[in-house]
Amino acid sequence: MNADKIVKEDLNHIWHPASQMQDYEKYPALPIVKGKGAYLYTADGKKILDIISSWWCNLLGHCNEEISNALSEQSHTLEHVIFADLTHPYAVELIEKLMPLLPENITRFNFADNGSSAVEMALKIAFQYQMQTGQTKRIKFACLSEGYHGETIGALSVGSMDLYSRIYKPMLMDNIHIEAPDCFRCPYSCKRGHCQCECLQKARKTFEEVGESLAALIVEPLLQGAAGMRIYPEEYLQGLSALCKEYGVLLIADEIATGFGRTGEMFACGKAHVKPDIMTLSKAITGGYMPMSLVCTTEKIYEAFLGSYESMKAFMHSHTYAGNPLACACALTVLNILKRDNIIEKAQSKALYLTKRFNETFSDIENVGEIRHIGLIHAFELVKDPKSKEPFPSFMRLGYKVYRRALDMGLLLRPIGNVLYFNPPLNINEEDLEIGLKIAHDAVKKTLQDI
Repeated sequence: MNADKIVKEDLNHIWHPASQMQDYEKYPALPIVKGKGAYLYTADGKKILDIISSWWCNLLGHCNEEISNALSEQSHTLEHVIFADLTHPYAVELIEKLMPLLPENITRFNFADNGSSAVEMALKIAFQYQMQTGQTKRIKFACLSEGYHGETIGALSVGSMDLYSRIYKPMLMDNIHIEAPDCFRCPYSCKRGHCQCECLQKARKTFEEVGESLAALIVEPLLQGAAGMRIYPEEYLQGLSALCKEYGVLLIADEIATGFGRTGEMFACGKAHVKPDIMTLSKAITGGYMPMSLVCTTEKIYEAFLGSYESMKAFMHSHTYAGNPLACACALTVLNILKRDNIIEKAQSKALYLTKRFNETFSDIENVGEIRHIGLIHAFELVKDPKSKEPFPSFMRLGYKVYRRALDMGLLLRPIGNVLYFNPPLNINEEDLEIGLKIAHDAVKKTLQDI
């Protein structure tokens, strides 16, 4: 099928995610037919640097030969089996390899097939745990403002992004939203890296007022992605953890975006030395090959669900593709490569290089208000006034215009309002990072000249 036919039939029938489809009439979806390493290739031969790892999941690049071979081999042995009453060695081996990498209190694992589903499961587990341990007043959840945990109804209820949830508010659960840290526009006039986490006062006040009614607090540890790659201090996460312990509230760490080396450590919780009660994992776990997610929790929580059939204590929740052997084979291979090739350690060195080059590359653009980074994740925010940090009006769609221009030039960015970011494969080389930096710089420069 040639490029024109792909584009035409796509526009006629396909409804793309997180998109205003009217935009596609002017800018049709690019017909991607191949991926290799950090690059995607269109049907008409264009080469595009995927600097965002295709929604953050291609941890080791596209079409990694080892993962591809593992997937192929597994498909000839066992492709799928119902995971109720049955098991298989691929899931068992995956957990054996994964468990030593997690906080030592995490010992139990429930499989799902995507991030939102894992969040839904985590919320239900937390709620049911509180009910089954006599904490029947704990019926609400707390979350951070500007947080994002997925787009199913429960996940939206513990998110604070109006972009995704506004229209559905009548359907959503009534939860507690705590003002999150904003280190770029700190309301306490503090500077990033030079504060006493004054912003934790908001959370402390919330716990004092409603802590006894909370089943759990869910957070994106250290990095609020959809909020515009907002990075907050380890001390803030540690403070939240302490509050949860003090008030008997479960801490759910949503590591779907931050896990598997994205923040410079295997998991962001480990970077902050925090031990959550529940963790959700997905995205990079299979290197972008197969849908998979995990809900990881403690022995104490698991034991609250044990009892006779008549007790109705079991967690009656299931996913058809839970524990899928193909996904397990991919995930096992990812873990093996990360360990054997010291991928995360090497990525830490690469992150230092990228930080230096980011600062140098964008130093001549005064509208780059802040460059923020954690691990290999680097983001820059475009502002109308660098001194006051006044943002560009949303109607200008500046970030979207930069994204469109960069795409035409061969770089796949992803705008979050006026924030654009790099979240590349951990094994990307410096040459490709330089290509991405040059295109991003030129796209920003030319877009600003046009306004």
